[in-house]
Amino acid sequence: MFWRKQKAAIAGFHPLHQALIHERAFSATQPAAGWEALAASLNRHAGLVTRQKWALPPRMLEVIVPLIAEICTDLGRRDTLTVTADLRGHEAPGKSHPPRDLPVRPPVKSATDTWTVDPWLRLRADLRDGSVLEVLVVDRLRTRRVTKRNPRGKTKIKRKTKQIQIIKVRRKLPPGVPGQRPASRPPSWIRTVVRDGPRRSVTAAAKVDRRPQSHHEQVDWILAVATEPFRWSAR
Repeated sequence: MFWRKQKAAIAGFHPLHQALIHERAFSATQPAAGWEALAASLNRHAGLVTRQKWALPPRMLEVIVPLIAEICTDLGRRDTLTVTADLRGHEAPGKSHPPRDLPVRPPVKSATDTWTVDPWLRLRADLRDGSVLEVLVVDRLRTRRVTKRNPRGKTKIKRKTKQIQIIKVRRKLPPGVPGQRPASRPPSWIRTVVRDGPRRSVTAAAKVDRRPQSHHEQVDWILAVATEPFRWSAR
């Protein structure tokens, strides 16, 4: 049977690892030990599976695993982290809105905008200090399609895309913990909103209008936004 050894290797991987291979997505709530077991399984992948069809989504190893490891350092033994990852890509069904017609003038015959919304990562963690951390990362892709007739009567179609990434991080402070204003302002590209109530919450949000140049830069963006809510409390 073709690929018998690789199929056998996949059958021995962590269940969430298998979901990533076959569905390119997963959702689970686990303590730190469970996420460590998943990371160990993922690290075995390259040495056992070479078929491109079963390759791991690059964002998993290079972005999500480092983020999980970072958050797990703040989990207690009984605390849990929920991860919902959709790594099917922006072309997956259900992520694109219907095209919207734009006003045009000759020689342009028609123009449309299509927006694709790809919420590819959600995290929720109950941290050791009693606070709750929530992370959301969404890619928004605009595709503009323009149909134009040139002076020679030939019709040409041009497509132009632009991506915006939205990163939102909310931290609900532990009950009874007062907030405090940090000594310095947040970076200009991060907006912070503080809401008071039974539990104060601090939300940091950023809109980045370019694609990350590397997975390392992607991790840096998320961690920079995630750090901001922790500067607004006394502990």
